[in-house]
Amino acid sequence: MRACTLSVVGLVLAMTVAVADDNPAVKSLNRDNARHKQFLKIVAKGDADLIFIGDSITQGWEGAGKKVWADNFAALKAVNLGIGGDQTGHVLWRITEGKELEPINPKAAVIMIGTNNMRAHTAEQIAGGVKAIVAELRKQKPNMKILVLGIFPRSAKATDDIRGKIKTANTDIAKLADGKNVFYKDIGGKFLTIDGTLEKAIMPDLLHLSPAGYEIWAKAILEDVKGLLK
Repeated sequence: MRACTLSVVGLVLAMTVAVADDNPAVKSLNRDNARHKQFLKIVAKGDADLIFIGDSITQGWEGAGKKVWADNFAALKAVNLGIGGDQTGHVLWRITEGKELEPINPKAAVIMIGTNNMRAHTAEQIAGGVKAIVAELRKQKPNMKILVLGIFPRSAKATDDIRGKIKTANTDIAKLADGKNVFYKDIGGKFLTIDGTLEKAIMPDLLHLSPAGYEIWAKAILEDVKGLLK
């Protein structure tokens, strides 16, 4: 009877591993492009207390959000590690094989990733991709505090299908918080009107932020970030 029980347990564990291995959102995707090479030169200087990791929305701190970044994060020794088009798999490659974090020891990281996975992956897979990123960050930099942001809203109306998918993914992503090293914050509602509408004044293409959108982002997390840097 005991052997049978152990066999069942082994089968369940094997199935769990298989599910994780089958998640396309945790598959490492090569990102050895010009911007990644630029990051390697930046981090080689070793001067980074705070890192932002993400996709084009994070990269936009150098575009529409440039002044907001200068006013709020530059003095905190912040480094922008956002690359347009990135999915969770690209970020995983960058922080493992790409070795973007190897020369630095940041005190804190801000992560917002997953919107580029929306078309190809399920909400559960996307959350699994974010979980894999957090696990790798914890492995590499165990003393670093991590602020995981909920995936930002996109599309105009609260009733649009992608809004529901984002909500489902964020519900799972929120479970990563442990209150000690990993923290979660969903600031998506701050970009929306009272009825959940996303206006072009905040996201001109209903995805990427305007300068006003970056102001909202900075204001929503600045005190959290400062607390993690202490």
